[in-house]
Amino acid sequence: MNVPRNLDRWVCMLVLPLCALSNAGVALAKEPSARPNVLFIAVDDLNHWVGHLDTHPGTLTPNIDRLASRGVTFGRAYAAAPLCNPSRVSVLTGVMPARSGVYGNFEDLRQQLPDVVTLPQYFRQHGYIVKGGGKIFHRGPGGDEDAWDEYFQHEKSKAPTDKARSEQVGMWNPWGPSTLDDRAMSDARIAEDIIAELEARHDKPFFLAYGTSKPHLPWNVPRQYFEMHPRESVVVPTVAENDLDDIPPFGRRLAAEVLDVSNNADKATPGGDHANVVQYNQWQAAVQGYLASITFADAQVGRVLDALGASPHADDTIVVLWGDHGYHLGQKEHWRKHTLWEEGLRTTLVISAPGFAKAGVRSDRVVSLIDLYPTLIELAGLDPRPGMDGRSIAPLLRQPDLPWPRPAVSTYGFRNHSIRTERWRYIRYHDGTEELYDHDVDPNEWTNLAVPPVAATHRKAIELLARHLPEVNVPAPATPVLDPKRPGK
Repeated sequence: MNVPRNLDRWVCMLVLPLCALSNAGVALAKEPSARPNVLFIAVDDLNHWVGHLDTHPGTLTPNIDRLASRGVTFGRAYAAAPLCNPSRVSVLTGVMPARSGVYGNFEDLRQQLPDVVTLPQYFRQHGYIVKGGGKIFHRGPGGDEDAWDEYFQHEKSKAPTDKARSEQVGMWNPWGPSTLDDRAMSDARIAEDIIAELEARHDKPFFLAYGTSKPHLPWNVPRQYFEMHPRESVVVPTVAENDLDDIPPFGRRLAAEVLDVSNNADKATPGGDHANVVQYNQWQAAVQGYLASITFADAQVGRVLDALGASPHADDTIVVLWGDHGYHLGQKEHWRKHTLWEEGLRTTLVISAPGFAKAGVRSDRVVSLIDLYPTLIELAGLDPRPGMDGRSIAPLLRQPDLPWPRPAVSTYGFRNHSIRTERWRYIRYHDGTEELYDHDVDPNEWTNLAVPPVAATHRKAIELLARHLPEVNVPAPATPVLDPKRPGK
């Protein structure tokens, strides 16, 4: 039997004992007065299109790039789920979707995990003043009443669009310049609340969480951000013709339709975003809207970072910035998230930890957002909390190229999983169908190696990757909790 190139190297990486972790040691618990502050920034629907990663031409994120120059950026950071609620629940509880049963946007955190201690709640229990605003949990406001001393919330901006923007009947185009200015946008108003906290005096360490609502749809932000991305200069992603031809039927449905992923229901709501974008020649306009919304979110993040830099807390505050999952803009004939492919899961993760992390370096080790909870409590010198599925990536902040054999495991719906290593992505759906991509030669995931006749050549790699599939798969709740104020999107 033929085996993949460098399989022996990959197997060694996969099964290496985590000796590097023991060499790095575990941070000793610190006295409350010596503990660092935490600024926790969540950017809604931000994929990996940030300037310093250079993954898409024309991206303008000077403030996120500035933060990266002061810390460690992770070039291969992946969400535990390609959807807001399950991704954020996993980050904030340290529990994977397969173990929590939170698969979609309707499941309630406390219904599924009634006794879990969330990340902000844990810091609050350990003497921190804990405040937040914007979108941190998906279900809100605040998401977890035991987590916060105070939570700031403003009504989302209606963001009327320029009336000169034409629309054709049947055209899907929730994007375009807004007639509002920055000050009227909810992300900017919440930034003001966070800035006020950074400027205030505190008698104990703080955990501040700032969540932007952009670049989530609709991509309606002030005109100046569209002007920064002139339509004629916008580059659309490179795609392969008939890219879905070698994809199993369930994968094709994820690309073409919006499913009830909690139970993989046969009933689906037709989406057809990509066909619509192509039909009405809107690809360039849509990408412009996404880029403009990223730059708007970056500007609000920059205001918060400026306030931190001007405060007495600049040198004793850990800053972590993360996007909650990836985002398709036509790749795999798909738009938005909702898939287990690279574009649906890869996101932005930057950690600045003065005195601990290196500055201005990049780690291309595969990491998961599920690792943020244990990482932050280690950096803060808090006692480890048992029962979490992630592992602290603090050692990578000191040694970004440290061998790191842990794959990123992601889940979308009951028994649909992705396993991502530095070389491979393996997907298995609930019906047993599979996909395999070799990122050494196919970074765009255009060729599925899990279909005959090539599948036989790669069966050993598939078997090794399959060992990381979750052993526990909690069924979805029979009756998801619906919140009419926050419909699934």
